[in-house]
Amino acid sequence: MQFSTTLRAGLLLLLVAGATAAQAQTPNGPARKRYLFAQKNPECPVVANITKNTDEDADVTGTYTHICYRSPEEMLAEINELRKIHDWADSTYQRRLKLLPAGGALVLNIRRQGAKFADPSLLTLSARTKDGKEVFAATPKPGFGRFFGRDLYQSQQLIPFIKLDPAAGPLTLVITDTHLRQQFEYQLTPQ
Repeated sequence: MQFSTTLRAGLLLLLVAGATAAQAQTPNGPARKRYLFAQKNPECPVVANITKNTDEDADVTGTYTHICYRSPEEMLAEINELRKIHDWADSTYQRRLKLLPAGGALVLNIRRQGAKFADPSLLTLSARTKDGKEVFAATPKPGFGRFFGRDLYQSQQLIPFIKLDPAAGPLTLVITDTHLRQQFEYQLTPQ
């Protein structure tokens, strides 16, 4: 009887250790659900969601990841409007123009559970053409999120992007979160 109890405890310990080792070996966490067809983003017509990641469930579980592309023309129009509103010195306007990225910028917005996990530097961004050639790779600057609600912290960052060539076709942008061990995919269509 004692041998049977010891054998059961050993098997249970072996199963738990095996499950832990298998979990540690998987590079990605749970797979994200995917759309059958890429869904257009109403706020950003150049970007389409491939993975289901902006729904209410992602907001509740702390996996909200939103990306938008702002063209250089759009950013220049914003700077010109701000110049009209504020009484900027010419040097301020010139400094803003100098900081304007030639290829536009990606606006990254994330919501995570816990302040330390809303750090954008936990993400890596990679854009590829349809033939698989990587044309863009970046890691956002470190930062921290501000309280958003329900133990969610939000962080937003502008990331300079490459100049989009309409002839290249759509790009696949993959955001990898090292904490969640998940990937979020988007499709960027140059216009």
